[in-house]
Amino acid sequence: MLTLRNVRKSFGRIVAVDDLSLTIKPGEVFGLLGPNGAGKTTTVNMAVGLLRPDQGTVEIQGAGAPDQPRVRGRIGVAPQALALYDELTGEENLAFFGKLQGLTGRLLADRVQWALEFVALTDRRRDRVSTYSGGMKRRLNIAVAMIHAPSLLLLDEPTVGVDPQSRNAIFENILALKGKGHTIVYTTHYMEEAQRLCDRVGIMDHGRLLALDTVEGLITAHGGKSVLFLEREDGERRIETDDPLRELVGLPNNGALRRFRLERPNLERVFLHLTGRELRDA
Repeated sequence: MLTLRNVRKSFGRIVAVDDLSLTIKPGEVFGLLGPNGAGKTTTVNMAVGLLRPDQGTVEIQGAGAPDQPRVRGRIGVAPQALALYDELTGEENLAFFGKLQGLTGRLLADRVQWALEFVALTDRRRDRVSTYSGGMKRRLNIAVAMIHAPSLLLLDEPTVGVDPQSRNAIFENILALKGKGHTIVYTTHYMEEAQRLCDRVGIMDHGRLLALDTVEGLITAHGGKSVLFLEREDGERRIETDDPLRELVGLPNNGALRRFRLERPNLERVFLHLTGRELRDA
């Protein structure tokens, strides 16, 4: 659905994306992860045609490069910075963006109605967006991206600053879109979101793709061993193991073990292993 081949983009001396090749399959939810400054936003901007690569190519399946208007019509974008007009109602926002995509008449009215129902905002359709909660704005942001029924949807940090109920509703929206055959590129800083939603995950840093696989594949390759913590009378013992059950069964049955806890490898551990633990401000 989306292919980047040997893409490079620089801003002065800063190389934001460095020889990136990536193929997004039709119908999958693809997670793009990376610390601040990894090159995710630049990659997304090239994928939607806002930036042209200095080298390499970006192509939407069967259509061409996304810097062409006819190709951009196949893409929907929900940016992290909300693309909404606060003084318009939810319904007016959807109608406005639908018209920008060439929708008119009955088709526009039907798509507005569908979008409102899809993100559960029908009862607030005539209220100004300035009165919406953060979660409602995030849901409307996704509805705007979907108003023209694009085959490819890019969601950039779609759950930032929302309450747990809205976050769960957004997850359900994403899975529903996947079920209808839409392809979704999902950028997030929340590892548990990627682990829950994504068919495959690519981890970027310093403009390069460090690893790409299913979540389970990444954990197996880069997550390391499980860690078993044993609390005994003389303190806590830490054991790295591939078989925690065997370690527990093999412990002496003398009552010295007070309690234990198990930490299994997860996507967060993979992320930290590949990108490091130091703070990133840019």
